[in-house]
Order: sequence, then structure tokens, then C-alpha cells
Amino acid sequence: MTAPSFPPTRRRCLLAAACLPWLPAAFAAGGESPRRDWPPQRQTPALELDRIEGSTWRLDSARGRPVLLNFWASWCEPCRAEMPALQQLARERGSDGLQLLAVNYRETEAAVRRFIATTGLDLPVLLDREGAAAKAFGIRIFPSTIGIDRRGRARFVVTGEFDWSSPQAARWVAEL
Repeated sequence: MTAPSFPPTRRRCLLAAACLPWLPAAFAAGGESPRRDWPPQRQTPALELDRIEGSTWRLDSARGRPVLLNFWASWCEPCRAEMPALQQLARERGSDGLQLLAVNYRETEAAVRRFIATTGLDLPVLLDREGAAAKAFGIRIFPSTIGIDRRGRARFVVTGEFDWSSPQAARWVAEL
């Protein structure tokens, strides 16, 4: 069976549509901030996901602690590149109560375990097996990180790879 052949105009439209999700990250790389504030009228989605080690983690159980949810996938090179800075941030700010969780997007548990074994990832890993959590938070670009304050309210979304060891990141985390 051969692939369908689309007219040149339709092909260009399909290609443009396929590229749309990456445009915000491209602009962020050009100097604009990759952060956008969470809309005040939008509720923070409830979240309950399995941890890689088998227990369940619920966002409402983190009330009183600031939370960063980093949505990632092992096939995502920018995700892999930002992991060391996220791990360092978790080590430095964990004593302040910061909870930093790596939410894996739709990969098998075996694939996630292989990634952890080969990279030494030591952040708590949650499994978004069907992608429902990413969808609820409006995540379409990886990596993306959601900042949630001590009251359990989403405050911001950082889209694309970001230097979490930067002074800007420290200010954003302090807001939480």
C-alpha cells in the first residue's frame, strides 16, 4: 500500500499544522520568556497518578508544599537535557518543602525504568500512562513544567527546555 499523495497546497497546510505546537518553544528560544501565567479563571486540574515504584500520588496531598510537575518523555532530547538542572533544584530546594515530580508521558513502565537506569534519574517519577494528565493541564510541548503554589493552585507553565539553575528559575520557585 502506498502513502496517500496530497496536492502541494494541502501538503503545505498539513506541514504547517504539524509545526504549530512547536512555535511557542521556538519563540521562547528567541529571547521571549518560556513562562506563561496560569489563567486565573482556570481551575487547577485534580491529579492522581501512579508512581513508578507502585504507590499513588495525588496533588491534593501536596497542599502546603510548592510543587513543580515536569512533563517529559525519554524520546525527548530537550527533556533529557534539562533533567540534571531539575534534579539539582530538587536537591537544593527540597529542604524548603519543594516537591519536584517527573511526569512521564505515555511510555511503558519498562521504557521508563530503562531510562532511569541509564541516566540515574533520581526524581520521583509519575506515570501518565494514557496522557490524561498532560491533556488536563494543556501540555502539548515537551518538556513543560507546571508551578503549583502551597495552596494547590497552578501559577505558571514553563514550556520547552529551561535552565532551572538560573536566577530567573529561583525567582519563579520562590513565588510558589
